[in-house]
Amino acid sequence: MKRILLLIILGFFTVHTLKAQIKTVNYNVVNNEINSNNPLPSEEPFFIRGILPKDIELVAVVLNRSGKDSQRGDEYSWKRAFDFEVSQYEVFVSNPLRSNEAYDLELFFYKRAEKEQMEAIKSSIDDNLESYIRANLEVTGGGIKTNNSNQVMITQMNQIVEDALEDYRHFLGRDFKGFSEIVRQKLEQKDRLKLKRARFNILGKNKEDNEKAAYADQYIGELIDIVQNESDQYLEESLLSLVDIRTVSNYPTERKPGTLPLNIGYGSIPIKRSLASTEYLHGPYAGLSIPLGNRTFTKFLGNASFSTGVFLQNFESSQGDQIEGQIIGLPIYAGLGYKIFRVFRFNVGAVSLNMDNGAGVSQHHIQPFAGISLEFNIWMGLNNRR
Repeated sequence: MKRILLLIILGFFTVHTLKAQIKTVNYNVVNNEINSNNPLPSEEPFFIRGILPKDIELVAVVLNRSGKDSQRGDEYSWKRAFDFEVSQYEVFVSNPLRSNEAYDLELFFYKRAEKEQMEAIKSSIDDNLESYIRANLEVTGGGIKTNNSNQVMITQMNQIVEDALEDYRHFLGRDFKGFSEIVRQKLEQKDRLKLKRARFNILGKNKEDNEKAAYADQYIGELIDIVQNESDQYLEESLLSLVDIRTVSNYPTERKPGTLPLNIGYGSIPIKRSLASTEYLHGPYAGLSIPLGNRTFTKFLGNASFSTGVFLQNFESSQGDQIEGQIIGLPIYAGLGYKIFRVFRFNVGAVSLNMDNGAGVSQHHIQPFAGISLEFNIWMGLNNRR
């Protein structure tokens, strides 16, 4: 028992002192080639590194499993740090890719937008917001009416800004959060606005009509000013402008070899039956575990397993009763296991035993057991696909 415990402790410290190195793959922007045409790493994080083109400030990488919704792909980015001169970018892909799968990669390259571009995008957004507001507000004798609800107007104005910025990124990485509560309150104000207070009608036949038009136009102008000011505030910081997109489609990942976990451990079996009192049988066991999932992607199920094997010895009670296995001459166990600290597996289940009742008659019993084992992965060459 002491030897087994020593082996378990040694395995624990060995695993936790080893440091895994994160892999790096290179992207050749000239040839649009990644990892020298070798498969991408799977089931582990990695870096994508490349030569930084001139004036590029931001590189974004989107990875998505081929054939899946592109909107649900994972995005990673690298941004130049202040004004430091660098010749390479390095994007860290933190979510592991699945083994033996195909992925689509998109690389986006951004540079700082020039002053003329900034002025043009501001002017375009301001004009579109003003046109939208004027097209949706209608002056009537009873007040100012809209073709859409206040919430729909805010949503559509948000979309106007987002569509205009599709090929731009905020330098600080902030998204446009949408128009504020102030805009909502201003839209609600029109519902309480009564044009009859302006002492004129909408027909436009006398001086009072001009006053009424000015009264309505004042409100519309104030609403336009508010939304334009909020969009301009977002655009005050220089934007990054998209200059190129490179795509690598249907690219494979590494095929990880199949493994089968081998367990060598020490277990305890409580037993009473025909004995005078409950006894605990202790002994080494060995077996195999079948994981219920891939630990890289489902941590709980990946650590859980169905385990089966044999105790490596038969037992004898304190009264001299023989306790042994039935089928192969050694006790067989089966149960559930859970991996802890990467190398240990805690097992609970049942073990099949034959017990001598003292009269030369052997009886079969199923008893619970619990144990802890050290786990080793055995490569399965017959099946590389996971």
